[in-house]
Amino acid sequence: MTQSIHIAAALLIDPCGKTLLVRKRNTTAFMQPGGKIEPGELAVNALARELDEEIGVQIDTAQAHFLGMFRAPAANEPGFEVRCELFQISIDVPVNAAAEIEEAVWVDRHSYAQLQLAPLTLDHVMPIYLSLR
Repeated sequence: MTQSIHIAAALLIDPCGKTLLVRKRNTTAFMQPGGKIEPGELAVNALARELDEEIGVQIDTAQAHFLGMFRAPAANEPGFEVRCELFQISIDVPVNAAAEIEEAVWVDRHSYAQLQLAPLTLDHVMPIYLSLR
């Protein structure tokens, strides 16, 4: 039986229609910013906390649009799967890689293909992103 990690993640969209992907230190796969939900914590509140910690972005949780719950193999924890509560958020502020984030990149519908993507990002999030326009 596979163990699961419950996370909240953001499909962040900038004014140009690009989306943000991040790569954690000592890893190779790019994914959405976000992180683990603490026991008793609402997913959207976990997301707000993680975005502040990881990329220095404060969000109004009322502006986070819930896109659904998705499952995929964890990119960095062999034998685990992620259960992701995904939210779409539009932002127009600078981001700064912090905490465990090594790299943050804005990508569009063409440039993301050159990156190694986490399974959740590749199989679930990017298809949603590509359907937005």
